[in-house]
Amino acid sequence: MDAVKTKFSIKDLENLSGVKAHTIRIWEKRYDLLAPERTDTNIRTYDIKSLQKLLNITLLYKNGYKISKIAEIPDDEIHILVREIATEKNVHNQALNSFKLAMLNFDYSLFYNTYNKLLSEKSFREIFYETFVPLLNELGVLWHTQTINPAHEHFISSLIKQKIILNTERIQTLEKSNKSKTFVLYLPENEIHEIGLLYLNYELQLNGYHTIYLGQTIPIDSLTNIHSFFPELHFISYFTVTPTEDKLEDYLKEFDEKIGFEEHHLWLLGYQAKFVKNTENYKNLKVYKSIIDLVEEI
Repeated sequence: MDAVKTKFSIKDLENLSGVKAHTIRIWEKRYDLLAPERTDTNIRTYDIKSLQKLLNITLLYKNGYKISKIAEIPDDEIHILVREIATEKNVHNQALNSFKLAMLNFDYSLFYNTYNKLLSEKSFREIFYETFVPLLNELGVLWHTQTINPAHEHFISSLIKQKIILNTERIQTLEKSNKSKTFVLYLPENEIHEIGLLYLNYELQLNGYHTIYLGQTIPIDSLTNIHSFFPELHFISYFTVTPTEDKLEDYLKEFDEKIGFEEHHLWLLGYQAKFVKNTENYKNLKVYKSIIDLVEEI
């Protein structure tokens, strides 16, 4: 698969737009809304303009426009009409579509323009929860269905990380108003999925806490020097891919031996963390379903 994706299957369009392939075929046949190319074996393929048009058509359709009426609108007027629909929900949907197109085209300008437009109306916190989180959830599905490849995922993820870091820097030098806890944020060895942890660091600093951000793939041994400087620490980690379910108990035992649940806390999030059992066996161990759940508790 090419890094810059220029051709899409009808299944790709379904995954990206949410419109069933069967419905897309009907719209093509009955209303001539899209004009796919055909391979030698008569398989439909679509270019990026077709994808963009379908995303705009979908937005209009979800806002009460009948397909028969949309079909009568000239192509160069569809995107104008989309921009004129100004409800909050539509701004959200249009932003999601724009971020997807930015990802597929590796288009920095489209990403930044879309982000800045959102920022003129919302806080960064709102953008993260209302737009970035749904986008990241969709990326997982798009990656698993091979609609996008790792290059697309890394491109858009790096831009989201950039925005989290930028907003964290703006509050990092402020006096810490809440000195009741010190948080150490890290990912376990071989874990690189960092966006959730980065954002959590932002939330904690926004709430006035002192944080120590260590980042990706940190072995437990590397944490032992830190805990000697503080009488009580709250360690926070995301277990997305590792440690796997069969290694979780060993990880917790090692943490207890080298760090100690009696003196320190370990708060966990992520897909693998949901498999943690017998949390009552470890004092000060907590598992959270989401960032929101954790933030509400602090």
